[in-house]
Amino acid sequence: MPGGIARRRVLQVAGGGLALGAGGVGVWQWLAPGNDRKRRAGGVSAQVAKAATTESFVHIIAHADDSLYFMNPELEQAVTSGAPTVTVCMTGGESDGRNALSHSPGYARLPEKRAEFVRARINGLREATAHMATGDWLSPWTVEATTLLPGFQAELHTLKAAPQVQLIFLELIEARFIKAPRKDSLRGLWLGATPKLTTLVPTASPVTRPYLYTRQQVVDTLTAVFERYQPTVVRTLDPNPTHRAQQPHGLPPGLPQVLQGISHYDHQDHTTSAHFAQAALAQYWGRRHSRPTAVQTYVGYEVSLLPVNLDRTTIRHKLEALDIYGWADGKDCGDPAGCGDRKVGNRSKDTRWSDNLRHRATGTQRWVQPLPDGRLAAFALLDGRAQCWTESRAGSGVWSRPVPVDGSMLEGQVQVLRHSDGTLQLFSVRTVLPAQDTPHHREIVTARQTRPVPRGGTPAFGAWESLGSPEDDPERSMEVGYPVAVAAKDGTVHVFVKDYSGGISTRRGAGGRDWTDWEQVDQETDDTPVKIEDGLDAVLDAKGRVHLVAADIKTVLHWMSDESGGPLRLAGPTRLPAATGPLTLAALPGGGVRMVSREPATARVTVADRPENGSWRVTAQCREIGGYGRVALEQAGRTTVLAARDDKGLVRLSAGSGRPGPWQDAGVAHLGTVGFTQDAKGRTVAVALGPDGSLSSVRGRAPGAVAFGDWVDFNGKTLGDLQTS
Repeated sequence: MPGGIARRRVLQVAGGGLALGAGGVGVWQWLAPGNDRKRRAGGVSAQVAKAATTESFVHIIAHADDSLYFMNPELEQAVTSGAPTVTVCMTGGESDGRNALSHSPGYARLPEKRAEFVRARINGLREATAHMATGDWLSPWTVEATTLLPGFQAELHTLKAAPQVQLIFLELIEARFIKAPRKDSLRGLWLGATPKLTTLVPTASPVTRPYLYTRQQVVDTLTAVFERYQPTVVRTLDPNPTHRAQQPHGLPPGLPQVLQGISHYDHQDHTTSAHFAQAALAQYWGRRHSRPTAVQTYVGYEVSLLPVNLDRTTIRHKLEALDIYGWADGKDCGDPAGCGDRKVGNRSKDTRWSDNLRHRATGTQRWVQPLPDGRLAAFALLDGRAQCWTESRAGSGVWSRPVPVDGSMLEGQVQVLRHSDGTLQLFSVRTVLPAQDTPHHREIVTARQTRPVPRGGTPAFGAWESLGSPEDDPERSMEVGYPVAVAAKDGTVHVFVKDYSGGISTRRGAGGRDWTDWEQVDQETDDTPVKIEDGLDAVLDAKGRVHLVAADIKTVLHWMSDESGGPLRLAGPTRLPAATGPLTLAALPGGGVRMVSREPATARVTVADRPENGSWRVTAQCREIGGYGRVALEQAGRTTVLAARDDKGLVRLSAGSGRPGPWQDAGVAHLGTVGFTQDAKGRTVAVALGPDGSLSSVRGRAPGAVAFGDWVDFNGKTLGDLQTS
């Protein structure tokens, strides 16, 4: 294809792009024509949306390839959903300006052309996005300068065939080092090592000059993005990466002391971009906005150290977009600056970053509980606050509008514990952003129900109580995991979290009050300290013993209390194979426990049982459906019910007598983990939180039944029949 023709298709700089103000959400009720173009690789057709949507997505990334590595396949699911899907790239990612694989022959002699390399990376992301959205990597874009903050301009790219898909490039300079401290960087700006950070203008940009941003101006710019697009889902990189085993001993001469800190298994730009996004969300949530927001955060470079959690087919498909971004085939897009990022090239599969999609918050299924009057109550985080939905009447499947529980800046998930008297207690994590005399830190929090639920009403909760952190140091507290709580028969509540050391810490409180100090759970095996992944789970068995499970990179570990409810001890080697992180436990009738997990490299759901006083063994392996993340498990007598995400991002149910049955089709798109409970008639109910912030549910046709009815939306309207496969 002649270069000039290709260039006209790809890069169309104009002022006619889609313009939205803060009140312009209605523009996104968009009806697109069908598009049956074939994808460049794999021959899979991509269909642009044909219906209006009630959700929208904003992705905040540091570098142009971050979403392709760490947010896919969820990025592509959003792009192809027809919903507004906006990606904000905070830095130019200019590196050394050499668009070639590092250490390749002649690399050191290449000139440093940072402005051209930034443009090549922009082209790569745009081509990969067009490929995902339309199947045509050269599908043209409208490119213009846009003003998000008065006095500042950024590049706005709108895909002409699917104008709900947009890219925004702020072009702040990058740190240029993964972990080496640098004053002029996002981290330096966040920490106050530098008062302002400049942008780098790419070649052929409609933005004609560089800008200097203060810390607050970056926060205000991201807030303006949220106000413009009113997202129902915001996705960021990992604000809480794991520390490296080897830590720096000091700073190079001349650098401000504030840059001294813990070194992590991630790029410093990734972490700081997430911190800026959190600050902007806090500001946005404090202002009037039309739709509540769920937040998802994604583990970055650390995934290369963990078991592969995507199946091979998903990985191959993910690599298609990365190969386009990396300009692996060398095809001409018509831009002399370059058509992609050759530092990635065709080697994206070699880094193992493409083998995983891991949310930092591992999710919980324990967010739906019955109320004393038989109605169900569900709890999830929107706008950084716990929200409570209640059924209009028992068994109706019709849900109220969410009622917020007082509190702010809660993170990831909320677990609901039901006490023996029917009252509820919530557990979550709160991020405290840095302020004068307040360091940046995280803490475990809980809120108790304060009075009986009024007839047809919503539970009321007291103020969130801080349970602190196992880590006294604020920076170390940032790595503490998400709480799991279980109530023993005597009413004592046990709370467990992954701690900074990679072990598990616990607090106990009689009736969920009067807490002990944090202490570590027994964690020595053959004199080797345990290093677990987050995603632990705990349950009470039929004899009242507390069971706790967690995965490291090689196997599953199991702790158990004695019959008197004493401290937990390692119960000996499970000899179970490796799992990909989050585990789910349920008590078996008559004694023992059952666990579900996912198998590395296949994502297959695996069931393992530990009978009363017996040993662990794998008892079932389900048919592969792809997907990732925690699997929900409900053991209703002898009936085993599972809920798992499939390769399309939809809920799939399995129900069988004594063991899982076949997977059932016609699931729904959802965030986090499906919630399981039983209704007043003893029927199993599964509840999902959609990306639009609404609930949908499905329930068994009878107590202990393996047959389920239809998925219904929050108004009880049928969404589709379930068929087995």
